[in-house]
Order: sequence, then structure tokens, then C-alpha cells
Amino acid sequence: MKELTIVSGKGGTGKTSVTAALAALAGDLVLCDNDVDAANLHLLAAPSEREHHVFMGGWQAHVDEESCSACGLCADNCHFDAFVPTPEGKYQVVPSLCEGCRLCERLCPEQAISSAQSDNNQWFVSDSRFGTVLHARMGPGEENSGKLVSTLRKKARELALQEGRKWILNDGPPGIGCATIASLTGADAVLVVVEASRTGWHDAKRVITLAQGFHLPVFILINKADIHPGITAQIELEVAEAGLPLLGKLSFDRTMVEAMLEGLTLTEYAPESEGALQLQAVWQGLVQKLDVATS
Repeated sequence: MKELTIVSGKGGTGKTSVTAALAALAGDLVLCDNDVDAANLHLLAAPSEREHHVFMGGWQAHVDEESCSACGLCADNCHFDAFVPTPEGKYQVVPSLCEGCRLCERLCPEQAISSAQSDNNQWFVSDSRFGTVLHARMGPGEENSGKLVSTLRKKARELALQEGRKWILNDGPPGIGCATIASLTGADAVLVVVEASRTGWHDAKRVITLAQGFHLPVFILINKADIHPGITAQIELEVAEAGLPLLGKLSFDRTMVEAMLEGLTLTEYAPESEGALQLQAVWQGLVQKLDVATS
């Protein structure tokens, strides 16, 4: 079983569309949406929910105003200015400012402050035409997305072993934050989808450096390569100088938009289109190189 995480340096590179298209080609897989803060793989996978779980997120402080003596220790020591006085002179928490560090709970001489974990997050095991899909939904402003990603990936491995699957495809989040780190840890390889723009390449180099820090094989795919041939050429040059395998370049294909409007991947909607053929070549090259890189 091989586990591939697909990431990007920034949002909007087409990473999820590429992931879903490769999933349609791969078959025999478990698909995992690791972009839990802004999950959208389900829009293409159209999963049917099999299991529903609550994920306990970050801590939130609460003040029992009847017990509060208005000493102000909580407000004086909160590094996030989350405590404000009430009209009665007591203190209350501004939920959007509380970071859940629980310092206030330990300092309060009246034990008027308690903390509880948020249950405003869910994760799911679902069925789809691609096979089993793991995905999640986090409430606005919730935290611990890295831990939620780890929960999804652990379950994905368990199910892949139970079902005898050859692949786990992780649709990772953009950027280099905690969720991305959790998406990369323990994977067999990383595919970085790069947008042919200055910001796209700048941010992609950051996530490449992150992946290399985990000593993972890194593969490069340039998406929308024809929107700026000059930048694409520069990316190709720097990728070659870094000794990174360039799996291919995808053209900007309006058929991709038509496919998404139908809720399908490009490789399903128009398998003979230019973009679909390019994706087929990418998948074939990825399988060959990953066998060599992880053998």
C-alpha cells in the first residue's frame, strides 16, 4: 500500500481537482480530504455518509459570574485580551478572542472559570464512486486541525488495510501550517501542484522545503502551465536545478470547468481531452516513479 499526499503552496492551484481526477484513474484506493479547514473534495466525490463522528476541538473558557469576585486577575494576565468587564463589574469571555490556553482557569482564586472543549467539528467515513472517502467539517474559527488530520489519516490507513487497497490519496491543505505538517508525516511521497504564477511558485518552494524536511520523495506538477509561459519556463529550470522530478504540465482547459459543473472529474467527463490525457500521463509517471522511490 502506498500513501501519496497532494499539496500546494497556495490555495486555488487546482490541487483538489487534480486529486479527484487522479483518484478516478487510480481505483483501488481510500481517499482522504486533509484540507479540514476548507474541505471541498466532497463536492466532486459526492460521498454517501457511512459513519459520523464528533471531533473535540480547542478549549473555550467560561466565567460563572455568580462566583466571580471581580478581582481582574483573568483580564490582567490574559495574553489575548479575551476578558471584558460586564455592566455589573464582573468579567466575561469574548469567545472569538479566547485561545484556550486555560491560564485563567488556573489563576482564578474563586475557581469561577472553567473550560470545555468545542464539539463543533465532525468527521465522516463515506462511500463514493472512487471508494471509501474520509472527510471532515470544522466550525468557523475552530482549532486543532492538525490533530483532526491525523485522526482522518489514521482511520484511512486502518480502512485501506481492511479493504486491501493499494493506494491512499490525501488531498492536503495549501500552505505550510499544522494541517499540512500532519498531512505529510508518515506519507510515502508528496505531489506538489504548482500554479504557473510568481506567487504560486514562491509558495510552492516553501512547501517543497517542508516536505524535504521529512525526507519524502517530492514530485512536481505545473498546473495551468500555459497561462504564463515565461514563469513556467523559470519553474522548469529551477525544478531541474533542484533535481526534482517534473511529472508534467497541465494546460488551462475549459473542459475542466464543464466537468466540475457536472460534478465529475476531467478524466471522467472527457477522457480524450487534452487535459485528461495529460493527467493520465501524470498518473502513469507517478506510479512508476513512486515504485522506484519507495522500493
